Amino acid sequence: MESDFDARDLRNAFGRFATGVTVVTTILPSGQPIGLTANSFSSVSMSPPLVSWNYRREALGFAAFVGAQHFAVHVLGQHQLHLSPQFASSVPDRFQGVELETGLGGVPLIKDCAAVFECRQWSTVEAGDHVILLGEVLRYMHNDAPPLVFHAGRYMQWPNAQHA
Repeated sequence: MESDFDARDLRNAFGRFATGVTVVTTILPSGQPIGLTANSFSSVSMSPPLVSWNYRREALGFAAFVGAQHFAVHVLGQHQLHLSPQFASSVPDRFQGVELETGLGGVPLIKDCAAVFECRQWSTVEAGDHVILLGEVLRYMHNDAPPLVFHAGRYMQWPNAQHA
């Protein structure tokens, strides 16, 4: 069922909700790392420990993420603002210049994030033009780095909420 909403205005309304900024990574069967910026991350359950994030069907790499056995969600710190546009861009190597470690299932892990959740794909849920990916958290880490926050189309500094 199609709505009569103005798409730009609806997007602006959704943008009123402040979110953290994440980079989600996995690895292709060829061994090539793949990653993207996502702000749709959410905790879902403590028992079992589950997280979710959403991915648009037409987006580059959609099949790789939906078919992946493992993925990692990296909560970016304010000091990593440069990674958000880098992993949202169409550059051929989004990992260029990024310090990495290898995580579960060979998934690339970005160093020095505010938090990292290493996950096994739990399930996927059809959701309009997106798919919701659920992951079981197998391993995680976090530190006290202030998070990178996105609100109304702009990055913000936390905790004083000044636009960056």
